[in-house]
Parts: sequence; structure tokens; C-alpha cells
Amino acid sequence: MADIPTAEIGIFGGSGFYELLDDAQEVFLETPYGKPSDAAMVGQIGDRTVAFLPRHGRHHSLAPADVNYRANLWAMRELGVTQVIGPCACGSLSLDVAPGDFVISDQVVDRTWGRHDTFFDKDSGRPVTHISFAEPYCPEMRRVAIETSKDLDLPVHETGTIVAIQGPRFSTRAESEWYASHGWSTVNMTQYPECYLARELEMCYVNIAMITDYDAGCGEHEAVTNDMVLKVFNDNIHKLKSLIFEMVPRLPTRRTCACKDARGGAEM
Repeated sequence: MADIPTAEIGIFGGSGFYELLDDAQEVFLETPYGKPSDAAMVGQIGDRTVAFLPRHGRHHSLAPADVNYRANLWAMRELGVTQVIGPCACGSLSLDVAPGDFVISDQVVDRTWGRHDTFFDKDSGRPVTHISFAEPYCPEMRRVAIETSKDLDLPVHETGTIVAIQGPRFSTRAESEWYASHGWSTVNMTQYPECYLARELEMCYVNIAMITDYDAGCGEHEAVTNDMVLKVFNDNIHKLKSLIFEMVPRLPTRRTCACKDARGGAEM
């Protein structure tokens, strides 16, 4: 692996977000967990080297449950990534969180099933390891994301719980109302296990939730459709890219933090 480029910061692209960098090097990686969703594009943002990888593939060929999350995160690790930005399209579960807003999530709830969500399973040959995940998102990266959003005058919510559902279908009205009744802010299909696998690999991770719609149980709004999601996302993608390009140079150089300590010295 010595001949591949290295990157300090990794960025995943979600629905409607398939490219980011100009003049980047395309890197195809194989991992012990199979192929990542696509090639990684390695290039520069300011003086920082970043790797961009569309989690659904550049042609959106992978449904949320079919994304090879372990391969994607392992590929980032092979490239040397220590900090990961994981933006995603989200539905709102609150009338206070409107389409076009950004939420810098501070908590996640997993409602998925059947996904490979650990590098410490029975086939790994590693001892079973229990990882602290009480605070799923890196506080330093969250601070930078919030401050940058404010400096760019973006509509940002500084906290929020994102619930990850299986997909690819959207929620029923009853499911949506149930999520909202817990005080959860947004709903998405890919945050888990992506954010947790980063923790196992000792990579700091931040989620930037771009709100594309009100979910089915939120007020009297029309039911969400895929076309609706993509329209709002495409109308606001320039804001997300601006946030990322301004945020990346502000990220601190990697140092020991709670994200790493939470693994408790587990061997990988």
C-alpha cells in the first residue's frame, strides 16, 4: 500500500452528492471486507489533503442497506484518514427544522437491522471488544462545523438526534410520529453503522445533516418522495460544499481525543 496517496481528512458523499474535488487522483482500493462503494478521489482543500468517496457509488447504485460500510471506512483508514465528515440528506421530524436547514447531530439512534456493524465479529480473529459510544460524534469537529456554518450565515441547528432507519423505503406516518415523540430531530438511512465504524477505527467523525423534507408524520405536509428529496438537495448542494470547503482548513491536526480513548486500547 506504500504507493497509494495519503489523506488526512475523509469525506463521504450521500444522495445527490457524488463529486467534490477538481484535479483529484482516483484511487481504487481492495479491503479485507471487499470493495468500497467506489473509487476514492484524493486531492486538496486548502493545505489539507482529503479523500472523497460517494457512499452510494457515483451513479447511486447502492441502496442504504447494500452499502459496504466496513470497506468504505477501512479504505479511508488505508489512505491515512483520521477525521471523517459524513454529510447526508435527512428528513425533518420537527417543524422547527425546515428543508434547507443544517443539523450538526450530537446523538444517533439505530433502527437498522442486518448490517455488518463491527470489525470485531467472530470472523475477524480479534477478541470481542466493547466500545464506548455514549457520545457518537467528535466534539472538536462538531464545534468547527457549527462555527463555520454560522460564519457562512447558514441556517444551522447546533444539536439534534438523527435516527437511522433501514430504507430504502421512507417511514410510514405512524413510524414518523413515533420517532418525533421521542424528541428525535432527523431521519436518515445511512448514518449507522458508518459513524460507529469510524469510532472502532479511532477516526473522529462528524455528521452534517442537510434537511430535504418534512418526514411523513411532521405536520400536514405532503408525503415525501425521492424526487422531492433530490430537488431540495440539489437546490442546496452549493451550501453544503461551501461549508465543507470552509470547514476543512479549520479542522485541528489529529490528536488524542475522546473518540480514540473510547476504544480502550483495542487492537486492530
